[in-house]
Amino acid sequence: MNLLKKLCETPGIAGYEERIQKVIKEELEKVTDEVKIDKLGNLIGIKKAKKLSGKPTPKKVMIAAHMDEIGFMVSFIDKEGFIRFAPVGGFDPKTLIAQRVVVHGTKDIGGVIGTKPIHILSEEERKKLPKIKDLFIDVGMKKEKVSKIVRPGDFVTLDRNFMELDNKIITAKALDDRAGVYVMIEALKRIKDCYVDIYAVATVQEEVGLRGATVSSFSVEPDIGIALDVTIASDIPGTKEEEVATSLDGGTAISLMDSHTISNKKLVDFLRKIAEENKIKYQTDILLGGGTDAGAIQRNKSGVPVCTLSIPTRYVHSVVEMCHKEDIENSIKLMCKFLENAHKGEF
Repeated sequence: MNLLKKLCETPGIAGYEERIQKVIKEELEKVTDEVKIDKLGNLIGIKKAKKLSGKPTPKKVMIAAHMDEIGFMVSFIDKEGFIRFAPVGGFDPKTLIAQRVVVHGTKDIGGVIGTKPIHILSEEERKKLPKIKDLFIDVGMKKEKVSKIVRPGDFVTLDRNFMELDNKIITAKALDDRAGVYVMIEALKRIKDCYVDIYAVATVQEEVGLRGATVSSFSVEPDIGIALDVTIASDIPGTKEEEVATSLDGGTAISLMDSHTISNKKLVDFLRKIAEENKIKYQTDILLGGGTDAGAIQRNKSGVPVCTLSIPTRYVHSVVEMCHKEDIENSIKLMCKFLENAHKGEF
């Protein structure tokens, strides 16, 4: 889990992925034949197929896991030195109050997200849900000092360390989608003979509209697309049985549909068959809110058969995202076996 810890703790919000890009590039160079960086910042690792005599040009399989995390952009510094910010990606404001952050200016500085204390709120104010526009970052400095380090446009990340719970559970910020990146890298490490050309793409700006996958799929022109991402594990108090999308320790999740994609049925069946033949624990997932890079790959040129393979995750888009190690392991196993057998499929 050391690599996953490093991936989660390295900062990189949408549009500011340089630091995490460097970490992933070093890993992809170990497991692919060539690594490219496109103009938007996508990393494209290419692993060429083992040739089969008498067979046509190998299929191109694009696997995509986004490297960006949600975060903020500095928008204003007031006369007292408090920093206002704009969200980069989707947040539930109530999860942000009293969180620690890192502001990435000319140097990294710590801060906290503050709001008006409950002790001085009116009765009417106490009834209202918090809004991001009411929050601010306090770095403990006056404006004159803050302005020498921070300016509008600098990015901000949430500050929370990777932690293991009960030896099987991990919790961290940015498991969405550093867990997917980890699965991609680990699957490439384990793969044996492969008869498709693999394009392992660590995409940028997924959290603000699948932008990296749109651009990279256009240049790759894949025959098959698999997105690696997290999905909602809603196996928590207050959720009805029929509303549980996936569960922790229920296995890797094969997506049937989300708000951006209806997965290719032949591809879904192929993944199910591989999982069952290799005794890889899996579950299926229908997610009506949210989508993955598969939604962008699917629409490339004349269309691409796609599916998403997901790691069930509790508390998505918070600093305490939670995954089960066995679900991650089963995602790696299924991704690896799929790549080894993808040449046999007709999609």
